[in-house]
Amino acid sequence: MKKLTKIVSILCVSFLFIQCGKDKFTIAKGKVGQLTTETTVQDLDKIFANDSLVKILSEGAKGNNYFQDDDVYKVYEKGGKLLLSIVPKEQLDSSSVIKSIEIFDERFKTEKGLNINSTFNEINANNAISKIEPSFSSVTVFIDDLNATIALDKEGLGLSDYNMKKVSIEQIPDLAKMKSFIIWFN
Repeated sequence: MKKLTKIVSILCVSFLFIQCGKDKFTIAKGKVGQLTTETTVQDLDKIFANDSLVKILSEGAKGNNYFQDDDVYKVYEKGGKLLLSIVPKEQLDSSSVIKSIEIFDERFKTEKGLNINSTFNEINANNAISKIEPSFSSVTVFIDDLNATIALDKEGLGLSDYNMKKVSIEQIPDLAKMKSFIIWFN
């Protein structure tokens, strides 16, 4: 009986470790790994204690530049690989919550498998695309069920740069790759 209890205990602990590791890279609406809409800037050091957190702070309201840059917190793995780029809602405020998170690592993925290496076919097949907007050099795809934007490079789509003509889903090739993948926390 003791042997059976020991085996069940080991299986339960193993399952918990697997779930925690999986959760570290899960993307959902209002969630990227351990980050949620409630996470503040001051929480980042604790959440990423085993990684490197690089803080690129703006000049805030005291700066001379009218067009202020946002604060950016870049998360690197110990080996140097960029994982995430985090922008807070309020600049130079440690109690601020997060505005957006750009995903750089393919291990971060949704329940349906969407990650930074997904093709447009995978994006379109598994997500409801609410809008497509062109810019000078890319096309932005809006996914409301994730509150996410995905940028696709116009060059990879066979569209000319600096052309602001409307782009339809049919014009985007199935194999088009992401240029950026951003989750918004607003």
